[in-house]
Amino acid sequence: MKTKFFYIMAVGIGIFLLFFFVSCFWIGYRVKSQCQNAKLKYGNDCVEALINQFKNENEGFRERNNAIWALGQIGNSQALSVLQNYYTGNVPDREPLDEMISQYELKKAINLINGGINISAFVWRGFLDE
Repeated sequence: MKTKFFYIMAVGIGIFLLFFFVSCFWIGYRVKSQCQNAKLKYGNDCVEALINQFKNENEGFRERNNAIWALGQIGNSQALSVLQNYYTGNVPDREPLDEMISQYELKKAINLINGGINISAFVWRGFLDE
């Protein structure tokens, strides 16, 4: 009975770790993709390009919100003051990401830049060539 329990536990932990690392690499892939797209439009390094994408009012809200998300994942303090200028502190229950700057995404990004816990970053940050 104990052997079965440990076998089931080992399989469960293995499946959890598999999903965790796949998710981490997917997040890293999306951050890198966001970064590359912003650099194509705005040049500079990744963080500056994403900041420019976020600040550009001619960009759609979805693209600007994706830039906020990527900046939070990267966690570079260079973006902090820009994000804080747009953060009102009023986070509604539901936000249409295609219609407004997301206060929820801003809150998360500011938290991550200020040292919030990002458990996936250690897996992919080394592969991000800024």
